[in-house]
Amino acid sequence: MKKTIFIAIIVSLIAISFLPKFLSFERTPFQKNWITYKQQFIDTGRVLDGENNNISSSEGQGFALLFAVFSNDRDQFQEMWAWTQKNMQREDHLFRQQYTATEKGLCDNQCISAQRNASNGDIIITWALLAAENKWDRQIYLVEGLRVLDVIKTKLIRQKFGYQLILPSETGFELPDDSIQLNLSYWVFPAFNLFAEVTGDPIWAEVYKSGTSLLETARFGDWNLPADWMILSDDKVSLQDAISAEYGENVSRLPLYLMLAQDYQAQLMTPFMNFWAKNPLPASMNLLTGQASVQTANSGMQAIKTFTEARMNNTEAKPLPEVTTETDYDSATLILLSQLPIVKK
Repeated sequence: MKKTIFIAIIVSLIAISFLPKFLSFERTPFQKNWITYKQQFIDTGRVLDGENNNISSSEGQGFALLFAVFSNDRDQFQEMWAWTQKNMQREDHLFRQQYTATEKGLCDNQCISAQRNASNGDIIITWALLAAENKWDRQIYLVEGLRVLDVIKTKLIRQKFGYQLILPSETGFELPDDSIQLNLSYWVFPAFNLFAEVTGDPIWAEVYKSGTSLLETARFGDWNLPADWMILSDDKVSLQDAISAEYGENVSRLPLYLMLAQDYQAQLMTPFMNFWAKNPLPASMNLLTGQASVQTANSGMQAIKTFTEARMNNTEAKPLPEVTTETDYDSATLILLSQLPIVKK
């Protein structure tokens, strides 16, 4: 009996000695970058864009909410969502585009520097809410996400010219000549897949298909690239009178959105990958004049390039850049976004 007890004690001690190895884990590069991102850019639930006078945008809040879900950072998610609801959500459940505090942490109604919504922010926040419900089984996030999604469908989707189009905002983009000003980067493809899965509503597959069709049509300049903005009419897409004729940081996200949606259509990727062969890679290019910017692509745009090329070529991706105290807000956001499918996988 004593021998049995002695053996049991020894086995227990050996098991305990190995326990820390089982309990410990190595953080992924995404999780490490998220920790730095929080320290650098988030203050009591508010995401600060240091490159733009510490404004907060609905898009920025949405991306950070999404990063918190993929990091399983529930406390940070709850804090950010509470701040976003209180300070940026309108009575119709869409979100004000921009918040600018006169003093860090102190504000009144004048802090809302853009009352109108930005549809990409609405879409990304909804994506984060529905992903949070999937992650943590909190029904309230599903309810809140579907509430926003219903308004997106009602106010921001237009069936026109054979497409299901996303208005960049509720007002201001349907032009007097019946054309529409569009920003293709508002087609957040993985979000539409999730919306279709959760709701069963075929409109989201139609919106998705419209985005890829437009991406094949909207090819400008020597590189056959889409611009950040374009004008769509009954018979053509044009850069004339568009807000910007540049291929830039906005539209450069589209390849990554397609990778996140596991959409590897070569005909959609080829113009981007051909352009990425330029060395040095410019941050933007005017597609009307062919003039490339002197500024080179930031580390976030480089991360999109690295990850997308690896997925399209079915090769192992090189390590993506690390988010440090020196990384600017836009680059850090794109780096983390580029790591989302790695974590998801």
